[in-house]
Amino acid sequence: MRRLSRIVAGKTCVLMLTMIACTATAQQDAGSGDSDRERKILEKLVAPNPLVAGESLWIEELTYIEVRDRIAEGYTTAIIPTGGIEENGPYLVTGKHNVILRSLCPAIAAELGNALCAPVVAFVPEGNIDPPSAAMRFPGSISVRDETYRALLDDIASSLKQHGFKDIVLIGDSGGNQRGMAKVADDLNARWEDSGVTAHFVVEFYAPGWEATERYTEKELGVAETRSDGYHDDIWVTAMMMVTDPTSVRYEQRVEANLASINGVKITPLEDAIALGRKMIEFRAEYSADAIRRAVKERK
Repeated sequence: MRRLSRIVAGKTCVLMLTMIACTATAQQDAGSGDSDRERKILEKLVAPNPLVAGESLWIEELTYIEVRDRIAEGYTTAIIPTGGIEENGPYLVTGKHNVILRSLCPAIAAELGNALCAPVVAFVPEGNIDPPSAAMRFPGSISVRDETYRALLDDIASSLKQHGFKDIVLIGDSGGNQRGMAKVADDLNARWEDSGVTAHFVVEFYAPGWEATERYTEKELGVAETRSDGYHDDIWVTAMMMVTDPTSVRYEQRVEANLASINGVKITPLEDAIALGRKMIEFRAEYSADAIRRAVKERK
């Protein structure tokens, strides 16, 4: 859908008046030497967009004006996707989950129709650092402590609340991400009670979201694995990664080395594998959007 630079007038006026009131209060509290700086900030906050607005659903790929105007237009759901950096076998890059989310999160946001995606949270708990455990026994993995992870999510969600998002959704593509997100959502909702803003940890995105996608691929698309190659990898992961970037699964090198398959499923030709990944993403995006809608409705 081609976006217009013109703002929806009624909602934008409300947003601008709120900004003006907040800034006026800040000016009263500030010294006289700060008043000019505050005035300039206010001018920037209410400045019209001089350009046709960008179409991305990633907050980091929008200007502050575009984010402001999207919120005014009703894009009041923000998705915080969490990935990870870990060992994923000899073929897949360590940022596997992040690569998947680069295609999957905007697909979910588009399905919802009123959502934007926060940047992927790449740093998550991946095991003990010293002495190393789990993924941290493999070079390239990066782990953070549970308290670091939770504090980061809390600050990201609180930032989104500050700017006008009303439903803040946490989803994670890795199993180790789930417990921390659940705890953060509970803590935020306790703190935000009666604020009109709600945090939603949507576990269904991960489980049973992954399993549902696998069943869909097997039953509806006729693609099923016939063996296990013994890697932290499968056809669902690989195909969805290829939608974002075929180099992330080392496609050309695998073709050259006659290793262009995973668990008995070929990933050639390239176009077919990407098409398969797109169907998986479409299914999982619809599945996840339905789960998010249910979560939001239950909290109303």
